[in-house]
Amino acid sequence: MSVEAAPEAAPGAVRVYAEYDRDIHEETDVVVVGSGPSGSVVAFEIAQAGHRVVLLEEGPPLRVEDFELDASRSMARTMREAGLRATTGSVISTMQAICLGGGSVVNSAICPRPPAFVFDRWSTRFDLAQTTRADLEPHFDAVGEFLGIAPTPEAVQGQRNLLFRDGCERLGISSEPIPRNVRGCRGSGECFTGCRSHAKQSMDISYIPAAIESGAQVFTSVQVQKVRSNGSRVGGVEGQVVEPFTGRRSHRVRVDARYVVLAAGCMATPVLLQHSGSLANASGQVGRNLQFHPGVAVAGIFPESINPQFGATQGYHSLAFLEEGFKLETLWAPAPVLAVRTPGSGAELQQRFAEISKLAVWDGIISADHSLGSVKARWRSLDPALRWNLDPRDVKTMLRALYVLSEIFFAAGAQKIMTGVRGMPDELFSLEEAEPLRSEVFPPNAMLTGGNHAFCTTRMHGDPKQGVVDEFGRCHDLDNLYIADTGIFPQCTSVNPMFTGMALARRQALQLVERL
Repeated sequence: MSVEAAPEAAPGAVRVYAEYDRDIHEETDVVVVGSGPSGSVVAFEIAQAGHRVVLLEEGPPLRVEDFELDASRSMARTMREAGLRATTGSVISTMQAICLGGGSVVNSAICPRPPAFVFDRWSTRFDLAQTTRADLEPHFDAVGEFLGIAPTPEAVQGQRNLLFRDGCERLGISSEPIPRNVRGCRGSGECFTGCRSHAKQSMDISYIPAAIESGAQVFTSVQVQKVRSNGSRVGGVEGQVVEPFTGRRSHRVRVDARYVVLAAGCMATPVLLQHSGSLANASGQVGRNLQFHPGVAVAGIFPESINPQFGATQGYHSLAFLEEGFKLETLWAPAPVLAVRTPGSGAELQQRFAEISKLAVWDGIISADHSLGSVKARWRSLDPALRWNLDPRDVKTMLRALYVLSEIFFAAGAQKIMTGVRGMPDELFSLEEAEPLRSEVFPPNAMLTGGNHAFCTTRMHGDPKQGVVDEFGRCHDLDNLYIADTGIFPQCTSVNPMFTGMALARRQALQLVERL
């Protein structure tokens, strides 16, 4: 492969599509593929230790002026497959970001630590002796301090979040402000479409600039298409420059590295391994065990306006039901997204939207450990073919979460609620009307659900025959290939996964530093 060095960018710069006028060839100690939360942490820790790092990202960097309040336009610009990615089998939509900073740019900045029982289960069931909550606590602490993770203050909660708190209190259900990686949040509720105030400490304004300051090189608009290997080691990655938003390919890219860290996400990483000659798959586990946190939600209408447009996107949650298999949260989204969940059409839909000033939406995310799927490479495409099947046992948990949310809404004073469950009335005016959620059986496709938290497709396991990586993220089959994304989770975290992914990434980065 005949390539020339890329033109030198200004110190501290992020290389962007418009700057590429020739093929790229770089040599480095570590190449990190993917600039989401885990990849950015790895790049920072390696660079801070004084080693050469190249961070590659397929998407572009986004500026404040790029953030579109129109949700459909925002998804088209920031999400893979324009935000329309979904599974076959049991259909679940899943929005996966494609931009510098990955999902941290468009998520709600939620950063709870999983309870100890999650790690106890991981340790015992998957032979991960050094992955207890106590083992990871120093890494949670370090990431939390770096990002300013703290409980959401009451001043930016807004009434729709505080009503959730009030309803929980009246029922004796514990709840608390959500810890988030923000500094100076204004409660604008725009997390989903990009934080225009730069309060959210997404990777593009936190870990990535810090990595660059420590000497890391960052190339955006670079699609990695292959990991080069030779026997038990890898030698780097190859790919092409791609134009933002169109995906048109141009110049070739090659990065030679002593170590490769794949942090492209639990869908892109297994596809990349499959396209690289079924790499790191002696266990047969690459692309298997796909799990989601399927989410269900209830919308409630209150007697008076609650100004739902103000307040942290997700400011309050309840961890009271984690051992039952679900977590409850407040939620807000742009009107076009809410419209998808709103029953009716024409004048009926218009009437419902006239009540939006009185609307709150609260959701539950389910630890669906029984529901498994797969990720497979498509022919001549790096987009994954996803299959997933929702297990009836997890359906019961989803219905239980919907009923508890209904209880909280009516305890908080809601006039009516909408559960979005096919086979139930569009609107319920009392808790008694929600009783079928507890007493009847509904099929998996009766609920409108989404799953943006995805895991386990390159799971860690102490036994090389049952997992892709060890508990430090090193591939069992290849001495110098690491994976740092939620694909290495052996099971779901019971809570939002970003913080756990970053803690694991920091730990494996420090272990990798010892090997450099």
